[in-house]
Amino acid sequence: MIIDTTKEIEVKGKVISNGKQPLICTPLVGKTKEVILSELEKVIIKKPDLIEWRVDFFEAISDAEAVIDVANRIKEMAGEIPLLFTRRSDKEGGEPISISEDEVVALYLAVCESKSVDFIDYELINQKKDIARLRDASAENGIKMIMSYHNFELTPEVGILNQKFAEAELQGADVAKVAVMPNNLEDVLTLLSVTLAAKNKLKIPLITMSMGKYGSLSRMFGGAFGSAVTFAVGEKSSAPGQVPIEDLKVVLDILQRAMED
Repeated sequence: MIIDTTKEIEVKGKVISNGKQPLICTPLVGKTKEVILSELEKVIIKKPDLIEWRVDFFEAISDAEAVIDVANRIKEMAGEIPLLFTRRSDKEGGEPISISEDEVVALYLAVCESKSVDFIDYELINQKKDIARLRDASAENGIKMIMSYHNFELTPEVGILNQKFAEAELQGADVAKVAVMPNNLEDVLTLLSVTLAAKNKLKIPLITMSMGKYGSLSRMFGGAFGSAVTFAVGEKSSAPGQVPIEDLKVVLDILQRAMED
């Protein structure tokens, strides 16, 4: 018998835990405060479990005060919906930005100190010293940290994927995230198989997904294999293969009922 030692994470009543119905996260990708808040108004009524602000889309990313102002406004409007703050590196599919990595780290530190968000996401490709600084800052301010790996070109071999999960756990992540691009359905099966194995091995929750047209399957069924969060389109997509939140909710509800004892 496999004993599930996975830790649960609860933020504002939302539980991130492998083996349960995944939470649905919707992104905000506006370039200005006005557009972001307009997006948010439309997203909130669709009742996602989490909201992700992709700050790499934000034109004023170089202005920490402006970033914190928007984050505080999002948090206020979102109420009990937790907020995930993400600067996706252009090395892993994010938008090109005007600031250096040192300035990105400083921005994350300022956001953590402001306590204007509930989660931060930072990539494993970054320097370990920067990951450690953000781990310390987020923990000190009661913010959960996702450590992530993205590959927009292919699905790496099983050993590499397992290595990414282990690396996130070793560096103190609250949640490990892996997102990869499949070139065929076999790649999707690889990702789901690795997810199931990692779920039974890791002591932290994990988030996994395949992207693109084939990968949309993982966004709908990944929770059954252990992915704790899935990403859906609320107003605009932030990655290929995201499914509209209305459609995803229907699929997850059907799957949940079918798998109940």
